[in-house]
Amino acid sequence: MNTLLKSLLLTLFCFAAAAANAASDKPNIIYILADDLGYGDVHCLNPERGKIATPQMDQLAAEGMVFSDAHSSSSVCTPTRYGILTGRYNWRTRLQRSVLFGYSPPLINKERVTVADFLKDQGYNTSCIGKWHLGMNMPTTDGKPANKAGNNVDWTGVIADNPVHHGFDYFYGISASLDMPPYIFIENDRFVGECTVKKNPYKNREGHAHVDFEVVDVLPEIQRKSVQYIQQQKADQPFFMYIALNSPHTPIVPSSQWQGKSGLGDYGDFVMQTDDVIGQITAAVDAAGFKDNTIIVVTSDNGCSANPSNAEVLEQKGHYPSAHFRGYKSDLWDGGHRVPFIVRWPAGVKAGSVCDQTICLTDLMATCADVLGTTLPPTAGEDSVSFLPALKGDAIVSARKGVVHHSIAGKFAYRDGKWKLLLTNGSGGWTKEKTSDDAEAQLYDMQADPSEQTNLYRSHPEVAQRLLAQLESDVRRGRSTDGPELSNDVRVNLKQPRLTTANKSNSATKSRRRKD
Repeated sequence: MNTLLKSLLLTLFCFAAAAANAASDKPNIIYILADDLGYGDVHCLNPERGKIATPQMDQLAAEGMVFSDAHSSSSVCTPTRYGILTGRYNWRTRLQRSVLFGYSPPLINKERVTVADFLKDQGYNTSCIGKWHLGMNMPTTDGKPANKAGNNVDWTGVIADNPVHHGFDYFYGISASLDMPPYIFIENDRFVGECTVKKNPYKNREGHAHVDFEVVDVLPEIQRKSVQYIQQQKADQPFFMYIALNSPHTPIVPSSQWQGKSGLGDYGDFVMQTDDVIGQITAAVDAAGFKDNTIIVVTSDNGCSANPSNAEVLEQKGHYPSAHFRGYKSDLWDGGHRVPFIVRWPAGVKAGSVCDQTICLTDLMATCADVLGTTLPPTAGEDSVSFLPALKGDAIVSARKGVVHHSIAGKFAYRDGKWKLLLTNGSGGWTKEKTSDDAEAQLYDMQADPSEQTNLYRSHPEVAQRLLAQLESDVRRGRSTDGPELSNDVRVNLKQPRLTTANKSNSATKSRRRKD
């Protein structure tokens, strides 16, 4: 499918709804994605085992709906972001494990429809502010792809592939995580200035930097740009904002006015500052008169990162970033991917409501289509299910049987109702634990055992086989929802040698697996 065909398909599928709905009737959509914020870091979600004050997120929850069983599609950054913007699992791409870096090539194919593409075609102004972390085609001095050190990047050149090439009218932010060079802001398809020095803001991540770029200033700048963008919008033009915060991910650098506020160290302080930024963005929406018909979603790309946050010390002080769930960022256990998910929409969501249905961050695209009363092209959002019914207090109905979880090491898990199957005998990530019974896989009843302590894999083999078959089908069909079968970009290996797996690959688009 070429870019022209993508545009024609979008026009075809969106024309009817665009004609039927006036722009003023379409809700604004603001999707705020925190970075490494644990489920238990939001106080209203973890009142007994949480010690960090988060009044702004608590207020949003009081005015809207809390989803208690929401999951990122991966337990690390890049793959989750791919899933949010495309409605497709990352493991269908070349990214089978780990994440991208600051100079990595793009992960999203230019021909693939993103949420921003879809909403832009529906008449929305679209913006991406903050952390991208999905790869860019950097301009270079030698015409070759940017090398891992960025030594051949042309700081005065045009970036050939970044958010403005994936449906966003405006972009301001950084190329990857704040602990990954280059340390410089990007606006639309240009660097804001040039990198003339090298800096090392976190451990062994020295790299090219703008002389005035300081990591402590990034979160306030994201806040400033987000508020400014909201203030520039008009009531007769709907807008979509994807605001990807850099916090509380490393480097953990709370501003001076937040240092010491939590009494739990830098991480607690940075979470409090993150909460305040969310509050400032919300206040800007309200002040502009957009409150009633603006959908604000607040969530996180994965769970809290144990080592940088000093989670062990936090727990000793009574704060549990993963609440009562097992594991942390990178893991297949729920602490790695069960994330805060709060939706405020006064015109469409009952205040103070709670939804216990399972959803995934890939569900944004289908939900946007449902809100607008239209449908997605058959080749878009293949792993996306609308949670609009849940916002109305109804059951989510979908052909997708379950949700696939994926770890930093490329391990798989599958959740269907109360059952969760993990195709590994450990965390699948950085947590160095294994099952005590030495079984080759894990099966948990998440209703009776949400902390994943009692492995039922051997006692309920029929459940394990059923879940595995469903996972195999989702892999083989190239999608987990209704629609025509599609191809994955590469061969997908479920990495469970003792269990039969079924894969389907697209030989025309095979590429080597990334090792970074």
